[in-house]
Amino acid sequence: MIKRTLYFGNQAYLSLKDNQLVIKKRDDEIVTAAIEDIAYIVLDSPQITVTNALLGALLENNCAIINCDKTHLPSGLLLPLSGNTLQSERFQAQIEASLPLKKQLWQQTVQQKILNQAKVLQQTCHNPAKQMSTWANEVRSGDVENREAVAAAYYWKELFPDIEDFTRDRYGKPPNNMFNYGYAILRGVVARSLVASGLLPTLGIHHKNRYNAYCLADDIMEPYRPIVDKLIIQKINDLGEYPQDLTKEIKTSLLVIPVLDTWIDGKRSPLMNAVALTTTSLYRCYAGESRKLLYPEVQDGSI
Repeated sequence: MIKRTLYFGNQAYLSLKDNQLVIKKRDDEIVTAAIEDIAYIVLDSPQITVTNALLGALLENNCAIINCDKTHLPSGLLLPLSGNTLQSERFQAQIEASLPLKKQLWQQTVQQKILNQAKVLQQTCHNPAKQMSTWANEVRSGDVENREAVAAAYYWKELFPDIEDFTRDRYGKPPNNMFNYGYAILRGVVARSLVASGLLPTLGIHHKNRYNAYCLADDIMEPYRPIVDKLIIQKINDLGEYPQDLTKEIKTSLLVIPVLDTWIDGKRSPLMNAVALTTTSLYRCYAGESRKLLYPEVQDGSI
């Protein structure tokens, strides 16, 4: 079953009754939603009140809760501490993973990210991006030559040739704001799936920032970023401009990210289900059952 993503951008009182999320709006209108049907909740207003009973029920059902700051960008993520019955065993396998294994997993991650970026360039800019395919083939264990950065510099420059010196920067000029929002939603999807697979989102295979609680999520989401990029480019084309501010309508339109059509292992599925296959394959690598990560592939076509 495909679960729901709920966005709250106005004053609301959120509580729990009979295993239902009860939404009381400013005009006293009351709406309910089954807790078991919800995968993600986005809280984007300082006038939202959430009861502790509701938070507990959401976490019991492995719901990811994303909180936005005063600039309306996601700033926090709340996840359950226990998402898998074999969690302790899986933590141990993750902690004991060897450095050579993690380097090989990062190699696969970077290769698929670059290949997916090349597909997006082909579809959006009619750029054959042959050099990106070459760079993907040149990625070595651990990406010691940093082909990821080389490919990224070329990718972003070619993706927006009409914006002088465009670079992907969290604090950069639009449409960076749209990518910030989209990637935050994606990060929540990946972190939730890692917890469900019994893994620690903090312990990465490549990212090691001591201040980052989601290093592994940031690793695993890399090949999925181009899928989000493609959606955002479609939205920009529909708008006919690079929005300076993210309206409620724009943010709501990006909430489809968890259910985007995604090809993985030769099959099409919603992105959230594809991520679950990826995180399951990651555990199998940690457990010594496999050496291959399952990642999505951007399919041929145009937008």
